[in-house]
Amino acid sequence: MTDYPLMSRLDLNLLIALDALLTERSVTRAAERLRLSQPALSASLSRLRIHFGDPILARRGNTYELTPLALRLADHTTIALEAARRVFESQAEWDPSESARQFSIFGSDYGFTTIGRVVSELAAAQAPGVHFRFMLHNPTVVEDATNRLRSVDGMVIPHGFLTELPFTDLWQDDWVAIVAETNDEVGDALSREEMSKLPWVMNYQSRSAFTSAERQVQQLGIEPNVEVVVESFLAIPHFIAGTRRIGIIHRALVPLARQACAVRVVGLPFEPTRIVNALWWHPVHTHDPEHTWMRSLFEEAGRIVAAGEHTALQT
Repeated sequence: MTDYPLMSRLDLNLLIALDALLTERSVTRAAERLRLSQPALSASLSRLRIHFGDPILARRGNTYELTPLALRLADHTTIALEAARRVFESQAEWDPSESARQFSIFGSDYGFTTIGRVVSELAAAQAPGVHFRFMLHNPTVVEDATNRLRSVDGMVIPHGFLTELPFTDLWQDDWVAIVAETNDEVGDALSREEMSKLPWVMNYQSRSAFTSAERQVQQLGIEPNVEVVVESFLAIPHFIAGTRRIGIIHRALVPLARQACAVRVVGLPFEPTRIVNALWWHPVHTHDPEHTWMRSLFEEAGRIVAAGEHTALQT
């Protein structure tokens, strides 16, 4: 039997209090958030200070700042609180039509406007009380995916970024190049010379953040003249319309790009690698019946997106 001597002196309420204090950085605001009296929360802070041997909140003039230890605790506290919530919300039998659960998913705006939108519609029809929270990922989240996915339900991201985590493939897509309709320097297809000469709009540009198409461009020995970096696929056409710039987006986003901006699709001087989009999750969720149901929604949505049956994919 495992012995937890430190845990025996604590309770879940202290974790809730710690999370509020770290988020609000104020006893008064934390007490208001938890609907507690200020003396009650001050007592919890005192217990936390004794436990950690650290002030947690340090006064700086008229405000409080988190101590170095408190800053390190912030992410751990959120994960621990979410894990505790999942434990106590678990049920032997679960009926999605009667549930009010919220599922949290990391992804890109591309993933949300394609499969995320379909998933939300399927959920609304099958389980009106269930909610989805779609959160934009970033390089930090992707690099720390194993840890982050403990406290969220999944991440929609193509193969090539995550390993050693369970996943289910959803749908495949292609990369296409776009230019402004007014760009008369480019014909029906880009040449390698034009890709080297013309300014680019890229989605990411770092060692750990890139798209497979951008990586292929560099592997061909083409050094893009990057004029704009924007961490949004849907924003790329807006930075291209009316300019000499070029960019690469997912084929599924072309209808939306054309609706929003005066851009056109042109050919690439290479065969881009197909995008295999997948839903990834932490193994701790694999046998959770609620999570299993959620994954089935994504799989059904993937089939719909792949078949082009959704309005987001219609030209």
